[in-house]
Amino acid sequence: MKLLVINNLKSGYGEGAVYDFIRSFVGDGDEVCMRATDGSTEVATMLDDATSFDAVIASGGDGTVAAVSYVLAGTGIPVLPFPAGTANLLALNLHSPNEPHALAKMVKSGLTLDFDLGEMEVGGTKLGFVIMAGAGYDAAIMRDAKPHKRVWGPMAYFSAALANVTPQKSKFHLVIDGKQVESEGLGILLVNFAKLQFDLSVTHENEPRDGELGVVVLKGQSAFDLIPALIGMVLDRDGAHPDRTDSLEIYTCKEMSVEADPPMEVQFDGETTGFTTPFSARILPGAARYYVSEEGYEQFSGNE
Repeated sequence: MKLLVINNLKSGYGEGAVYDFIRSFVGDGDEVCMRATDGSTEVATMLDDATSFDAVIASGGDGTVAAVSYVLAGTGIPVLPFPAGTANLLALNLHSPNEPHALAKMVKSGLTLDFDLGEMEVGGTKLGFVIMAGAGYDAAIMRDAKPHKRVWGPMAYFSAALANVTPQKSKFHLVIDGKQVESEGLGILLVNFAKLQFDLSVTHENEPRDGELGVVVLKGQSAFDLIPALIGMVLDRDGAHPDRTDSLEIYTCKEMSVEADPPMEVQFDGETTGFTTPFSARILPGAARYYVSEEGYEQFSGNE
């Protein structure tokens, strides 16, 4: 096989596990090309000749995987989300192993599935997202966690959440598949893959192959008002507790737009954008092809 490895040097703890993956993967006749970025070089510029490779290894966090996936959307080129970031939610959702040798074996096995991608347009810029995007409280958490992720890991997100218990509240004007909705709350989430850390799921169903986005309005006056929804997520680990309480207002759509008064900061897959609302978004059905484990294939192969 001929692999193209896109390695984000700034992701996660900088431990270099992707080099162990390469050593484990390479056999007679295999070829590996590695291209690295520390954030200065755009990922898109390193994928111009991606069609000449059998697969692309996206080594980094979910933001890195999203950037690679968006450039390769609709090409049918299989991508391995190599979990070298802080949270690695995509690998968690796909039930992928973390160990480099197991990941190499998974690529060799060649098991893949096509998944939906989200596309957001904000500030005149189009961005792709794999897990979730949104505005408001979640974006504030991503922004405040960023300086501490490399040292604290996933705990940086919880620290940022606890440090901001009274986030900004806004009134929302949503257009969801052509239907206008008025609401208010602490933020908006667009959900493709639903699962977070600790096996918690934002929405009851985790259906990243159904051709729709989940739209979640975070209700309440403060972060404490979201606690009932968190309890619902904990109780729903076995899929038997679909209720998310009045803390979350949930819709589904193929496309949507949102205006917020006052405007809210926007994020995608854990990356702050530097933009604020308004934004629009749509689903790109089956646009990303990922390597999956047998467990991931079993869960998602019928999920479309």
